[in-house]
Amino acid sequence: MTGSLHRSMLPEAIIVGVGAEHGLGAAVARRFAREGHRVILAGRTMDKLATVVAGIEAAGGSAEAVVADAADSVQVGRLFDRAQNPGAVVFNAGVNIRAAFREISVETFEEAWRTNTLGGFVVGREAARRMVPQGRGTLIFTGATASLRGAAHFAAFAAAKAGLRVLAQSAARELGPLGLHVAHVVIDGGIDGERLRARHPERAAAAGEDGLLNIDAIAEAYWQLHCQHRSAWTLELDLRPYKEPF
Repeated sequence: MTGSLHRSMLPEAIIVGVGAEHGLGAAVARRFAREGHRVILAGRTMDKLATVVAGIEAAGGSAEAVVADAADSVQVGRLFDRAQNPGAVVFNAGVNIRAAFREISVETFEEAWRTNTLGGFVVGREAARRMVPQGRGTLIFTGATASLRGAAHFAAFAAAKAGLRVLAQSAARELGPLGLHVAHVVIDGGIDGERLRARHPERAAAAGEDGLLNIDAIAEAYWQLHCQHRSAWTLELDLRPYKEPF
């Protein structure tokens, strides 16, 4: 069997929320592509998506970029139409908003909810519609420390991420018996990616060696979730650096 034929037989992986080349969404896409899956990348910036696609193809993988807003059901539907046989869907879209409680506008609060919670629902619903009839598949949601507790100045973000977490729980209880593995990953710490290093270089420096979550290590955890036997599925997995207090 040739490599191309083997690749065509594998289910596709859809990664929603791909931005910078050195970011979590891109790392997850590369991890699935390395196993021979065709990956469909969705994000809001085509230039960034194209860079990630080029890197995957240069390594011998197969990838396609689609610009889509995760909270737009029409755009998400068109995204899923690009896949003939989706086997894994990762919802990684998110916006982290920091603001004093008394200063949060309704618009800001709604923006956090639309991106983190509504987007997760729209993507998750479309994934379920496509994969449940097949009787198999993996749906992974990216969570955060804020999924578990609301820190000062993070009311909008925490409310949105907590909503995504319970959405994942509800989906898992409903869709698991139908063959769809739903998992929620709590990223409890800073991610060693382009966003944090560009916006908060002092935090990255203070974290020291292995003080931030390595994006490829997180991507490996996502891949292992996808590979789990259905007799031992994980609903929630929390990941943090070894020296992160919790």
